[in-house]
Amino acid sequence: MHKVEVNVGANVTEANRREAEENRQHLDEHGVRAVDILGAVGSGKTMLIEKLTPVLQKRGVKVGAIVGDCYGDDDYQRIHALNIPTQNLNTGTECHLDAHMVHNALHRLPLDDIDFLFIENVGNMVCPTDFPVGSHKRVVIVSVTEGDDVVNKHPAIFRECEIGIINKVDLAEAVGASIERMERDMRRHNSNIKILKTNLKKGVGVEELADLLLEN
Repeated sequence: MHKVEVNVGANVTEANRREAEENRQHLDEHGVRAVDILGAVGSGKTMLIEKLTPVLQKRGVKVGAIVGDCYGDDDYQRIHALNIPTQNLNTGTECHLDAHMVHNALHRLPLDDIDFLFIENVGNMVCPTDFPVGSHKRVVIVSVTEGDDVVNKHPAIFRECEIGIINKVDLAEAVGASIERMERDMRRHNSNIKILKTNLKKGVGVEELADLLLEN
């Protein structure tokens, strides 16, 4: 009898990366730009889509969405109410979307009627990091209510994202959070990250975020 060692983790992540590249190619063939939105539960991922969609539509951009959750369709119903093409993905016990799940959702969307696709990942700041889904950009959103040490506790996710959003800045003083520390930590972990400070509930920073997302 001989011993065979298999690096399962590496095989799984590599297979996911290959399918993510295929997803990107599929999106490019249909002229669709996609953004993967990462962040914890309650950080503001769903509201980000709710606020950005009408802003993009006013600019003549046709919007669609894929909404990921472990269970249920609460976020899906909020996005579906915007009257845009939307697919719901339930991951069950998995704490992230993967490229295969997104592949299936893409083939259920009318991509020829979409210019810009939001992919709302599962509310988790660890698991999605190593599983790209084929988007053109990755955005991570954190809220000051998570504590101003939240960035430093999750460095890997910030290294993987082009845009970092600090949300609910109007509550910073009330919860004793330092926005300056959060911004400093983002830049320390990713010197190239573009940072926006928002109050999505009141629409603060939404136009600027739309500009960043539409940049090549």
